[in-house]
Amino acid sequence: MKPIVVLGSGLAGYTLVRELRKLDRDVAITLVSRDSGDYYSKPMLSNALAQGKSAGALVITAAADMAVQLDFTLLQNTEVSGIDREHKQLQTSSGVIEYDRLVLALGADPIRLPLQGDAADAVVSVNDLADYAKFRGAIESITQETKHIAIIGAGLIGCEFANDLATAGYAVTIIDPTTHPLSSLMPEHAGKQLLEPLAALGVTGRFGVAVQAVDRQSTDYALTLTDGTTLHADVVLSAVGLRPRVELARSSGLAVNRGIVVDAHMRGSDASIYALGDCAEIEGRVLPYVLPIMHAARALAQVLTRKDARVDFPAMPVVVKTPAHPVVVLPVARDAIGAWRILTNDQEIKRGTKLGFFDAQNQLRGFALTGEYAAERSAMTKQLGESGI
Repeated sequence: MKPIVVLGSGLAGYTLVRELRKLDRDVAITLVSRDSGDYYSKPMLSNALAQGKSAGALVITAAADMAVQLDFTLLQNTEVSGIDREHKQLQTSSGVIEYDRLVLALGADPIRLPLQGDAADAVVSVNDLADYAKFRGAIESITQETKHIAIIGAGLIGCEFANDLATAGYAVTIIDPTTHPLSSLMPEHAGKQLLEPLAALGVTGRFGVAVQAVDRQSTDYALTLTDGTTLHADVVLSAVGLRPRVELARSSGLAVNRGIVVDAHMRGSDASIYALGDCAEIEGRVLPYVLPIMHAARALAQVLTRKDARVDFPAMPVVVKTPAHPVVVLPVARDAIGAWRILTNDQEIKRGTKLGFFDAQNQLRGFALTGEYAAERSAMTKQLGESGI
């Protein structure tokens, strides 16, 4: 019997294998990883510095031990170059692999900005354990007494890294062309709540501008901004977002949009191929967050064990790891019709803000909680009931 083959050893791939084993101890599973395949928590990458954790310390379980615990065949450091859908085969650097059903849990790649300057190639992104090790090496090699890190992008990852780096003693400048942090997740009133707490840690915000060029100087890098000003940094970190890995699917003739197009069963345009995690577009939605990925993996495990299951996402808030000013958001779609509304009253004196997003029928569809209001996550989630995300 040909195995179920899982491409990818991130949260999506490993959660799926774990859920499959809960349902079927005997089905053959092969997991293919482009790197070592060691199991670690990717969300920890953006808050490990203040805890003093090295890349090695972030590994929870070695890949070989995972293979023994969950009884699957492991192929490490293996690149997949093509999918032969007719014969259900993969062309890989480890040879041809046959599959009964194939799960693409390929993840996503950092978006690379078209920067000018002779040091554009020195801008780093942190998307996996190897990236984190490289970044740690770069910042730890800074010889200046004041160690300055420039972060391009004030989204979720940029803000988390800013908080973590500043807590670890680095001077941080965060640069974003929008008006406020977390602009893709919540409105200006809530996003600006982050500025003062981060500034108290040593984070400087440059909003309404973008980076045009990065050039090498004698001891650091010079960043030229769109307003004509220049700032200097010892390391430049790009955190402008991720793009689902879809090229393997596209080259194999699978339907691709923003991500690999799948239905509520996580099944793609080929009935034997599924997609999960950051690379998947599930019924039009790309949900690159921990809870949706784990929820979808549980549903897919049931589908793969021949059960009649589909993913039905409940309301799953996103927790932004900014201890200086906690943030919890239940995002709404970019094209959602409705408006944000302040939910606090003049008698409340809590530090932070509470906002709700209401649709045309005055139904609560999302929320943003900052500061002390972040503790109301469960209560706000209950208000949404079964409306979903």
